[in-house]
Amino acid sequence: MTWSQMQPLLSQACWDTLYMVGWSTLIAVVGGLPLGVLLVLTDRGGLLQNLAANKVIGQVVNIARSLPFIILMVALMNFTRTITGTTIGREAAIVPLAIGAIPFFARLVETAVREVDGGLVEAVQAMGGNTWTIVRKVLVPESLPSLIASTTTTIVALIGYSAMAGTVGAGGLGDIAIRYGYQRFETELMWITVAILAVVISLIQFAGDYAARSLHRRGGGSGAAPKLRLLKAKEPAAVDISKVA
Repeated sequence: MTWSQMQPLLSQACWDTLYMVGWSTLIAVVGGLPLGVLLVLTDRGGLLQNLAANKVIGQVVNIARSLPFIILMVALMNFTRTITGTTIGREAAIVPLAIGAIPFFARLVETAVREVDGGLVEAVQAMGGNTWTIVRKVLVPESLPSLIASTTTTIVALIGYSAMAGTVGAGGLGDIAIRYGYQRFETELMWITVAILAVVISLIQFAGDYAARSLHRRGGGSGAAPKLRLLKAKEPAAVDISKVA
């Protein structure tokens, strides 16, 4: 196969992969972020402590994470057909990709939020902040560098999942590698596909690491720390008893 024949195939496959990964990442973040925060809030000592709810949510997340993606994809075929009207193509692949990524991202969010300094939470509580205020002003902003790193990890995992989805007709680079590289013995095309995946993953990892480091140097972009300093500044100064006397 010549390059002029490979080029349109690779261009369309790259676009399909980015399309699938982009939409599934967006859905995973929208669904996984509140789920991960809820796991922290309902845990022992959390702001919304509810151990029964925490165990139920945790078990659901664990079960969903334990399923190999290829099995999850097959198990969700009827659901995927209900949502998209088909089980083949990039739109159909987004459904199992997103559902598989939500519990994965939720656990990463849980780990990131647990790293937030409890003193900041107590300070905002002392200022009369409610649970929503603490989540919005402290937990999410302070854990933002870790959340970006978690999102990067999720994107990289989804690229691998999307390549696996290509084995059942989802399209993308995985489909090219299987259909042409393996089944038609186009070894050169398969290795070009592998190289493209390696470059894409490296660029995404570099961008995610750079963004996380930048936010970390800026203190996470949070306004919680200044509020804490303001609270301390309002504490009454100690009175010198000798001067009073």
